[in-house]
Amino acid sequence: MKQLLTILSLAFITTIGCAQDNPPFIETPETQSYSYKIVADGIDIPWGLAFITPEDFLVTEKSGTLYRVVNGIKTTVEGLPPIYTRGQGGLLDVALHPDFSNNNIIYITLSTDVEEDGLGGNTALYCAKLTDTSLEDLKLLYKATPNTNKGQHWGSRIVFDQEGHLYFSIGDRGNRDENPQDINRDGGKIYRLNLDGSIPEDNPHVGINGAKTAVYSYGHRNPQALVMHPETGVLWETEHGPRGGDEINIIQKGKNYGWPTITYGINYSGTPITDKKEMEGMEQPFYYWIPSIGPSGMAFSTSGIYPEWKGNLFAGSLAFQYLERLVIENNKVVKREKVLDQIGRLRNVVQGPDGYLYVGVEGKGILKIIPNS
Repeated sequence: MKQLLTILSLAFITTIGCAQDNPPFIETPETQSYSYKIVADGIDIPWGLAFITPEDFLVTEKSGTLYRVVNGIKTTVEGLPPIYTRGQGGLLDVALHPDFSNNNIIYITLSTDVEEDGLGGNTALYCAKLTDTSLEDLKLLYKATPNTNKGQHWGSRIVFDQEGHLYFSIGDRGNRDENPQDINRDGGKIYRLNLDGSIPEDNPHVGINGAKTAVYSYGHRNPQALVMHPETGVLWETEHGPRGGDEINIIQKGKNYGWPTITYGINYSGTPITDKKEMEGMEQPFYYWIPSIGPSGMAFSTSGIYPEWKGNLFAGSLAFQYLERLVIENNKVVKREKVLDQIGRLRNVVQGPDGYLYVGVEGKGILKIIPNS
């Protein structure tokens, strides 16, 4: 099976040479084939979501609270490390160890100023043992440097492969001129670690003097979603562009995804960032959005609970406040559709262990999408 997935992954990747020239227009269906119910309310910015069971899950509130929700009742989890809340930073993602049922280990990403140098903060990855509603044996696995007072582009998401690796993302921290293209610096990267926090021996920059050996790919702006493709096992990512140029990328080991040397976006002021949209040695996005939708969280629907959605990709939109359904055929987006239009700033989307899609919506909480019977 492992060999088959590798063959499928390579076959898929080699078919992707450039971004789509004409992204399709998004549709708004006249009738809805679904409804929703709120399964956890009163959460201002529900960033991360991790299911223990369909009725027992963890939710991060960006301002600094980790909730355990059991049968709709929220309880605050104690024992978090200090959180440096600034701008887009705060308590970010949460994920369960692949063997959580036996070891109760969780991983979290957050913004922190642990160096206590008075120069701001940066993104960090921790692990801890969850005991009821307390964290024990807290360990810092990775901390990006240097600290900065800038409040933008912290990332961050966490995901696992089937080979015992953990991937997480850190944005460029508002320093696009230095961080994303330099493998000796943190920021604008996707990182890969072993589950214990050690560096895999086959990481692409191991053995390079001065390089950040945890780095798996680089040239990113602000990665907001990571998910493994359910068939190929390949890592997919979304990231915020500037004004235009939000991207879906298919992440490959050691590859450069171009920011800010190439981009389909422009500065917020309307001035150009670069005149280049492609360059040799830099990867093209699988798909890009113009105008920017503010993609935030991503999931494939695979369960068949929503028959017409099976195999489709879903991404949240912060900017336009809907869940976007993307139909992919022959490695190309052929249809876009709005789901939950005007629901609010949609921060995350996850397929739960029961096969339903759950979304985190700012000011509302966690919503479960239910197909109409």
